[in-house]
Amino acid sequence: MSRSPLLDLAFGYMPAQMLHVAAEIGLADALADGPRPSAELARETGTHAPSLYRLLRGLTGLGVVEQKERDLFALTAEGQRLRTDAPDSIRALVRLFCGPDVWRTWGDMTETLRTGEYAWKRVTGTTSFEYFESNEELSATFNEAMAEHTRAVAPGIIEAHDFGRYGTVADLGGGDGTLLAAILRANPGLRGMLFDLPAGLAAASGPLEDVADRAETVPGDFFEAVPEGADAYVLKSVIHDWHDEKATAILRNVRAAMRPDARVLVLEQVMPEIVTPETRGVVHNDLNMLVSTGGRERTEAEFRELLEGAGLTAVSLTGPLPPSAYHVIEARPA
Repeated sequence: MSRSPLLDLAFGYMPAQMLHVAAEIGLADALADGPRPSAELARETGTHAPSLYRLLRGLTGLGVVEQKERDLFALTAEGQRLRTDAPDSIRALVRLFCGPDVWRTWGDMTETLRTGEYAWKRVTGTTSFEYFESNEELSATFNEAMAEHTRAVAPGIIEAHDFGRYGTVADLGGGDGTLLAAILRANPGLRGMLFDLPAGLAAASGPLEDVADRAETVPGDFFEAVPEGADAYVLKSVIHDWHDEKATAILRNVRAAMRPDARVLVLEQVMPEIVTPETRGVVHNDLNMLVSTGGRERTEAEFRELLEGAGLTAVSLTGPLPPSAYHVIEARPA
């Protein structure tokens, strides 16, 4: 009897946790200099050698490592992405989204479907953002995960939209400035403002180092107000975190700060009206918002309605952009 694809999906938690453990113990970093036996790797990663050997065999089956000899393992090209120093690293993303906190919220999805209350708040007693703020280590993992994701999507966004037409771009909720730095590097005549809560700005000096003469960091809360004076206001992966009422509040504060000729650029995935297996990525993200933040992914029509409710009018939609199907939704004051 052939193996059922549905059964493979049902057991998908197994490879997810294998990858999480590998990322958590820094296994790829320990393999960075070449093949090593399990005993050496166990000493460096602080693990039990016989158990680690069994995990290494499992990771071989996933194509993350290669078994050179009976007890000699090396990273594959894909496995290199679990290294902390890899330019396309996804280590922090794996640690965050396969970690115990997100894991618990997904495990409580049944109750979310029964009540409509997102699981993170029910499971932890607080919102995800408050939870991150109170946990320094988890907050650092979250910020690095967002930076990893931004490094992957930034080239497509920059290629798709002419940022050179602006004088100043404000990145709202921009974290450590990874996206703003990439935009400024690609547009030498541009100036930038990085706006976020103080905790979000804590690591900004690194990414912005080579463009520091054109970048200003501004602490604040976009639920209260945003800085005036920018020609374009960027909101990447912000609006999807919130339900309609809070998302509208953010956009209204942006609208209040905008000059008549300014623009707001909403950078998000767009939910198709009809979902297919090829668009499952945005659906998975939507379900993650359902259990983790109470937010949602939105269709083009829903984005337009949201913008109109904040006094803005969508003028263009560009995308989907590789590799993560982001869109650039450009809007002006109504």
